[in-house]
Amino acid sequence: MDCQKSELRKKNKICFFNTTKVWGGGEKWHFDNAINLHNKKYSIIVVTNKKSKLFQHLHSTNIPIKSFWVTNFSFLNLYKILKLSVFLKKQQINTLILNLSSDVKVAGLAAKLAGVKNIIYRRGSAIPIRNTIFNRYIFKNIITDILANSQATKNTILENNKNLFPANKIKVIYNGIDIKKIDSQKIKLLYSRQNNELILGNAGRLEKQKGQKNLILIAEIFKNQNIDFKILIAGDGRLKQELIDFAIEKNVLDKIIFLGFVKNIKNFMETIDIFILTSYWEGFGYVIAEAMVSKKPSVAFDLSSNPELISDGETGFLVSINDITEFCNKIIEIYKNKILSKKMGKNARKIVEEKFDTSVAFNNFENWVIQSGFHL
Repeated sequence: MDCQKSELRKKNKICFFNTTKVWGGGEKWHFDNAINLHNKKYSIIVVTNKKSKLFQHLHSTNIPIKSFWVTNFSFLNLYKILKLSVFLKKQQINTLILNLSSDVKVAGLAAKLAGVKNIIYRRGSAIPIRNTIFNRYIFKNIITDILANSQATKNTILENNKNLFPANKIKVIYNGIDIKKIDSQKIKLLYSRQNNELILGNAGRLEKQKGQKNLILIAEIFKNQNIDFKILIAGDGRLKQELIDFAIEKNVLDKIIFLGFVKNIKNFMETIDIFILTSYWEGFGYVIAEAMVSKKPSVAFDLSSNPELISDGETGFLVSINDITEFCNKIIEIYKNKILSKKMGKNARKIVEEKFDTSVAFNNFENWVIQSGFHL
């Protein structure tokens, strides 16, 4: 295997292609894996938007970066596609790893024209791919392999068309979480507990997907039950004012603290008692894994990839979608049973170490590139 890796480093120039401006799980995956392979002496280049968070993060490294921007209609711009094709060919790219559907349409076509051997679509959203003529063409003629971040994501890829892409060419590799790095960080609590109140936490972009209005409904139930609690929300997004207005309407704004973007997630996780995720879908619930590192039990809807992280009754609870009453009951069950809470946290830490540590994820990714018989 070591000889194979050495040979791969010499011959396989890899391009990570991700042009979104925002920072999310997909961008973190591209950044972490580019860094890891670069440190192992692979020939790496990253193509991203100059105004993106990914560009900013990479700028402090010595990984080569190419600035490029893509819109939803860039696939109609033949000049842009040809220009990118010339670049990929000049760079002698052997493996291209794509992230966005818009990137697939542009960079995928450019890579095909440039003769790139391995055109990989890294899929991070557990949302079915539309069965359009263009998508059928792309997945039949352009994409050579798909990398999914969870079994749930893999299942949705072929949901609308089981013949869209060969199932045996879709590989599941979970996102890695750097446990050692998190453990080494100093802790600074983000909120001081008042009396014996229950501190609940949610982290994520303030978007409809994340279902944070459910947090306000949970707060309404607990306030009516005279439970002493706070809900801390880490993250920012377009729905912040809408969520504030909804909290005012439900008379629970005093029970909810909007922290905004939290750079050090360990500080957040160490501040809370229970992590609650109200998302309507997750490609891979990275924040659940982060809670598991800090030995926090979690409660989430029983959907998407959540069951792949939360072992119901062992590391937290899974609840039927939109059943807010049951959601609240499970939170209280953990809160009132300190022995159960501690046991769930301990189990969660063990599982995240075994399945989701970066060393496991990086090795799985690197070995997959080799063992898949990619053309060199």
